[in-house]
Amino acid sequence: MSPFLLRLYPARFRRDFGDEIAEAYREATQGAGPVARFREACDITAHALRLRLGLGSARRGGRLFAAVAPFALAATASYAAFNLVSTISDWRVSGDPEFLVPLSYATSGCYLLSLIGAVVAMSGRFAGALWALLGMAGTAVCFLTVVRSSAPLPVPWEFIGFLLLPVVFAAVPLACPPDLRPPRRIHSTSGVVALAIWTPLIVVLFALIDSTGSGLVPYWRYAVPVAAALALAGRPALSGIRTAGQLALAAVPFVATGFFAGVLDQDAILPALVVIAGAALAVRLWRGGDPSRSNTLGLARAAGRFRWSQGVSHGDRRSGHGTQETSGLPTDHEEDHRS
Repeated sequence: MSPFLLRLYPARFRRDFGDEIAEAYREATQGAGPVARFREACDITAHALRLRLGLGSARRGGRLFAAVAPFALAATASYAAFNLVSTISDWRVSGDPEFLVPLSYATSGCYLLSLIGAVVAMSGRFAGALWALLGMAGTAVCFLTVVRSSAPLPVPWEFIGFLLLPVVFAAVPLACPPDLRPPRRIHSTSGVVALAIWTPLIVVLFALIDSTGSGLVPYWRYAVPVAAALALAGRPALSGIRTAGQLALAAVPFVATGFFAGVLDQDAILPALVVIAGAALAVRLWRGGDPSRSNTLGLARAAGRFRWSQGVSHGDRRSGHGTQETSGLPTDHEEDHRS
């Protein structure tokens, strides 16, 4: 095991569990291919960073990211679908076979990866969140490469926000503690594969409908993917919003991506923020009747999932039914209580 991975952990954690981490990694990667080794390294890296940042399931930061993660995924999927629909529709309306340039193909491929990854993650297979992040990062690299090659001058801050914020939103789900991740909505592998196949097909169908002239406006192209993504996230995502802060942060990705998509202009941002603040106040008043309700339920869910994950072997994990943490490592919930 690389010493660099161990150094990612806090010093006290390395002293207490360093041997266990190395042994768990050795067992998990023995005879495994490069893909499995990369996956285990990503698991260890994410676990170490959560411990350093205090994002365990028993801490407020971890519960905040757990509540916001489904909405960050939904915003990522919506934004990727919007860009794909816009590209296909504009190409079809133009009637020019050479309308698409190489940059269009590169960014569309990245958006497609983000869309499929976010959709798979919302179905309960959180490995898709990494695909979504890689896709958004790839899109940012494509745009930045073209801009820097054609304009050596400093890139405006607005453009930097356009590049980085979608990447940040796609990275939010990776900070969610594993024992607070939403349960699987699609349990079979065939169902997840069907979802991953049908999603781009539906996007193409929507683009063909859009290009007939019935929806050549950003509102239509953005609102429909948002509604579909929220429907896929389902009631568990909505029930996870228990505080005003969680609601406000869950809305931020939609406001930002809506601005980038052209749905919200500068004059509409302030009214949108006022609406979000009003909704957050309503949530606060609604939950205020029983202050302990949200924390008690959240910790009870975390404890239940933690007990369930402790009873699952690493062999089950490889078959897709186990915990997503590396076998043998103390979970975020356990480490939070020890500290």
